[in-house]
Amino acid sequence: MGGANVIPGVSGGTIAFITGVYDKLITSLKSFDLHAIKLLLKFKIKDFAIHINLQFLMVLMMGVLVSLVTFGKAVKYIIDLGEIYEQMVWAFFFGLIMASIYYVGKQIKKWNASVVISGLIGLIIAIVLAFLKPAQENDSFFYLTICGVVAMSSMLLPGLSGSFVLILMGNYRLIMLEAIPDRNLEIILAVGIGAVVGFIILSRIISYLLTKYENKTLSGLTGFIFGSLTIIWPWKEKVYLLDESGSLLLKDGEKVVSGYEWFLPEFDGSVLVAASLMIAGAVLVWLVEYLGNKTELE
Repeated sequence: MGGANVIPGVSGGTIAFITGVYDKLITSLKSFDLHAIKLLLKFKIKDFAIHINLQFLMVLMMGVLVSLVTFGKAVKYIIDLGEIYEQMVWAFFFGLIMASIYYVGKQIKKWNASVVISGLIGLIIAIVLAFLKPAQENDSFFYLTICGVVAMSSMLLPGLSGSFVLILMGNYRLIMLEAIPDRNLEIILAVGIGAVVGFIILSRIISYLLTKYENKTLSGLTGFIFGSLTIIWPWKEKVYLLDESGSLLLKDGEKVVSGYEWFLPEFDGSVLVAASLMIAGAVLVWLVEYLGNKTELE
């Protein structure tokens, strides 16, 4: 889940879904309520730990945090090597998301007109997000807190990439590729506060939707995941912001990306490598699903 959260277009929530821990995660997060606070204030630590399923959450979050730091550095290194390497990263995750669509969609128990419409709405929203222009970087405490709420949404909403929304908010590089790998505590604290708020609020909303409108919610998420493929299509050119004089706008010496232009590649060796990586991504999802089911049966 931590690795997925680093990649724009990939959702940690999708990984949680296909590994079979999603329901357990939502239930555990939802248990942060007044009763949990009372147990904590009375120093009934054991009861508190059982109530919120602390052991499960600690193990999961430790994995997420380690992966955010290590995988963030790895992704930044590969992307900085050049455009062709960046395309290969997106190709791998394109295959991963393609396979994820099936595993999330198969959770839908009954199809009808409203379920189909819900899926189409999710698809349209994801495509619209892909064509929005990113904002400029903002390191104010309040804005970073809002970014934390958004970033954590990717762990709770399959198909919604917190990293991609951070790109739209202008703070992807600042948070995911700089602050977290470099352990910038000032930025991490602000984002962390927003993350906690996001966990508490969104877990309750999602739990309600999955309880009352399970098929429609799952359909909407499936459509959203499908639409997110637009975001991580490997072959796209960056469009950079220009200043009033028509020159490239620079931020800390780097060109500011305003959006992307998609294109179909000419068939060559790099396309074969990309296709192989797409297949590898799909196989990885199948393997994770297989191991998840095997562990659940045991």
